[in-house]
Amino acid sequence: MSIINDINKAFDHRIRLGIMSILMVNDYADFNLLKDLLGATDGNLASHVKALEKEEYIKVEKQFIGRKPNTRYSVTSVGKKEFKKHIDALEKLIGK
Repeated sequence: MSIINDINKAFDHRIRLGIMSILMVNDYADFNLLKDLLGATDGNLASHVKALEKEEYIKVEKQFIGRKPNTRYSVTSVGKKEFKKHIDALEKLIGK
């Protein structure tokens, strides 16, 4: 078995890696927080959260705060498991 088998292609972009890293240590994060922390544009962030949502690694909740729409994200149990497996594989690859 190759040492790179558990490296997950869904996490191979720095924005997706950042989204997952933020969500692994926080219960949730909203769109603007992710955008600010990652230095991403609206469109760039939107495409990456959509890709992670499609894989069912993150959950999206839309709500209103006052009259303003708010979108927040949290990691799913599948997402936690797959991201941990990905990080473990990266650590094995670099010999940590």
